[in-house]
Amino acid sequence: MIDFNIPPFIGNEAVYIEQAIAQHKICGDGEFTKKCTAWLMDRFSVPNALLTTSCTHALEMAALLCGIEEGDEVILPSYTFVSTADAFVLRGAKLVFVDIRPDTMNLDETLLEGAITPRTKAIVPVHYAGVACEMDTILSIAKKHNLRVVEDAAQGVMAFYKGKALGTIGDFGCYSFHETKNYSMGEGGALLFHDPVYKEKAEIIREKGTNRSKFFRGQVDKYTWVDFGSSYLPSELNAAYLWAQLLAADLINEDRLRSWNYYHEALRPLRDEGLIEQPVIPEGCVHNAHMYYIKCKDLDERTRFITYMKSRGIQCVFHYIPLHSSPAGKRFGRFYGEDRYTTRESERLVRLPMYYQLAEESLASIVEAVRDFYQGPSL
Repeated sequence: MIDFNIPPFIGNEAVYIEQAIAQHKICGDGEFTKKCTAWLMDRFSVPNALLTTSCTHALEMAALLCGIEEGDEVILPSYTFVSTADAFVLRGAKLVFVDIRPDTMNLDETLLEGAITPRTKAIVPVHYAGVACEMDTILSIAKKHNLRVVEDAAQGVMAFYKGKALGTIGDFGCYSFHETKNYSMGEGGALLFHDPVYKEKAEIIREKGTNRSKFFRGQVDKYTWVDFGSSYLPSELNAAYLWAQLLAADLINEDRLRSWNYYHEALRPLRDEGLIEQPVIPEGCVHNAHMYYIKCKDLDERTRFITYMKSRGIQCVFHYIPLHSSPAGKRFGRFYGEDRYTTRESERLVRLPMYYQLAEESLASIVEAVRDFYQGPSL
């Protein structure tokens, strides 16, 4: 069986975890948390980065820092994971879903202005598959209407838009280091932002509403409860695991791009015959090979494709059920305009196996099976 995903593993993770244990500092904000934070800030040219327990929690922190309140509206795509929505629903916001672009599966920036109302507080672009949304347009609209921009860059670590790292372009950026992502700490994430005005409040929110971070920097002689917050600080053991992967970030990135490019070239003939559609990378976007997907003709074909690939020992999966069609989506949100592409494209998309050190023999077997499904076995 060729698995759909195997969590990345470099080999030094256990060494750094043992170091954290030996230092008797495993609760977070120790040496490895600081190292990971410094790496993110330096690599992506952003002055503020905070490791979190998940991308979900990074999004929740962003919602708190944006001042989202009961009755506010937040614009986002329906084609995304539930965390994108949950973070704002928890603050009492009403979700306004907009349709996606069929080329990138990202929100259609041309629909944003029509979805804005006097209650709109934020726009949440989701960089699907590590391919950037059209951020220049989104930022221009946000500035015009005085809206915050929260980038859901869960899939976007090491991806770029016109030279800027995804997650560093809007007011806030949120990363995921879940085991399914390019770089992992098991469960974890990060919140990135530029404006220093948010730094102290972000630290307080992450530390259960206390000024504990200032205490450990020697800025106060004792720490106390100063505002609302929660426990968003990850374990030092998780940070130690992540540190091994960040040190090998380029190696991992190059390896995944190798697999992505193999798929793209080998399956191009099927696209040229009109049998499948392949991912589109717009000009100015540098992706990170987070996933490789193809689009089938329709839902029926996709269902048959997944079943066929399973029979060949290959695990392929579809992705999100659009949020606006879910029970919670209907309760907490509304769809602006016409659903031209969100449902249709979501029913066609299927993801092929993609992970660090995916063997070339496995890639060849996967491509052969895809070809056989569409063209029949070669004689």
